[in-house]
Amino acid sequence: MDHHDHTSVITGGRRPRRTAVRAVTAGAVVLAVAAGGAYAAGLGPFERDTGPDPAAAEQARAFLADWAAGRLPSAAGRTTSPGTAQRVLDSFTVGLDISGPKLTAEQAVEAEDGTVTVPFTARMPVEGLGTWTYESKLPLRERSDGDWKVDWRLSLVHPRLSDTEKFRLEREESKPPEATDREGTALSGAEFPSLGPVMAQLGGGRGGTGPRGAIHLVDRASGKVERTEARFGARTVRDAGPVRTTLDAGWQAAAEKALAAHADGKNAALVALRIDDGEILAVANSPSSGFNRALSGTYAPGSTWKIVTSSALLLKDAVAPDDVVDCPKYLTVGKRFQNVELSEHPGATFRKDFTESCNTAFISLRDRLDDGELGEVARTYFGVGQEWHVGAPSYDGSVPVPKDETEKAASMIGQGRVQANPLIMASVTATAVSGTFHQPSITEGNEDTTRTTPLPRGVVAQLREMLRATVTDGTARGLSDLPGEIGAKTGTAEVSDDQDNNGWLVAHRGNVAVACVVEEGVTGGGSAGPVVRGLLAAAPADSE
Repeated sequence: MDHHDHTSVITGGRRPRRTAVRAVTAGAVVLAVAAGGAYAAGLGPFERDTGPDPAAAEQARAFLADWAAGRLPSAAGRTTSPGTAQRVLDSFTVGLDISGPKLTAEQAVEAEDGTVTVPFTARMPVEGLGTWTYESKLPLRERSDGDWKVDWRLSLVHPRLSDTEKFRLEREESKPPEATDREGTALSGAEFPSLGPVMAQLGGGRGGTGPRGAIHLVDRASGKVERTEARFGARTVRDAGPVRTTLDAGWQAAAEKALAAHADGKNAALVALRIDDGEILAVANSPSSGFNRALSGTYAPGSTWKIVTSSALLLKDAVAPDDVVDCPKYLTVGKRFQNVELSEHPGATFRKDFTESCNTAFISLRDRLDDGELGEVARTYFGVGQEWHVGAPSYDGSVPVPKDETEKAASMIGQGRVQANPLIMASVTATAVSGTFHQPSITEGNEDTTRTTPLPRGVVAQLREMLRATVTDGTARGLSDLPGEIGAKTGTAEVSDDQDNNGWLVAHRGNVAVACVVEEGVTGGGSAGPVVRGLLAAAPADSE
């Protein structure tokens, strides 16, 4: 897609002309803080002292945060035309079935004439179809009183939105395919309601009969389609007959029961998959209609990500489990990081830091990894960020190179811009305890374009030992009385100042790895823990 360039208007004579284009990190609007930690969630932790006026970038981030959160009067008030802006923002997604947009600011750029522009990426989830992703730019104007405002224009909402053109969603009716589990048992929506979002998407747009649709740019007056902005779903129809899945009816029933009993009505999702081949045994979503959080959600993984961070450190002998890595209450890297309930463990070993999920200890080791090393390890050994062909639409993770030291610190503990979901974290757990990545699958015969390297046996042994210790002596003690040798890792991811933390837990037992997230679950052990415990307690032992 080509994008229009926008130039902001600056009131004349108040600021000196610059002689070069300069940039400052604008940060991400959607910030998350992980497990056991409080990554003080502001609108932007990554300001620098050089470049454009930080107030301009701050206003841009605040506008995007308000827009994403649905605080449209507040967002409009940050523009040069509040009335028009609120009317347009109110109407922009009408009929597009969009909720929960994620708007991510990039670097603020100041040109020689003082013009300030903040590019951003918009990810608009379209209910039941997928995500409409596009890029745009926010121009900013400095007013006579020195305050910055978003210089309102239609094209900042989307580069092609105009007085003569708007967007329209068209859905193509399609019946969800009939499906069976791995043994041929029919999977009905009545018996397994939380499979609803998955059943509608089987085939993943590669020959399946999942929902189809498109967002078109249309003429406001005539309704004529000018171009197609996004297309969702398959364009061919699968042969008649039920779709054979890798799901196990017993595991799926246990997953449904665990979510219903322990998610407390919150948005939640879980995935259970086989460690030796990546085949998915259970996928459950709450609520049971709408968005497939389990496979397509985008969440900060919190301290469950410390599995990957530990792998990166252990791979290069940067630390060993018995090394002393102090765990103070606080550590400041641009911003102050802290541990859950301000816990501290003086003289702790790295193993203890892992089992107690010590944020400050992990952050203190950040200089032992190169800036892009965590993302490279995630991609090379765990397949995260590569394109997965699961058999249904999936989000396959993102671990960007950190923009500064604060973001690097955050990424060490699954914060900042690290993004995952239960599918990814179940796979990460399976890879960690087996050493080998297997592309997850929910149907047979999917293309596999991933390329990964096995983890060394010594690293796998260390990871398994630390995961087991987290159950016997750490934050996952709630699983310790279940049968089998269970290993696990908890996580707590902060979303924003006005939302409770998301709770995470990953676990493995036998040949099965599990991951669960509970939105606004407060803590991982307290919210996702009971769900996973319920699943493992009820799951059929013979499939492990």
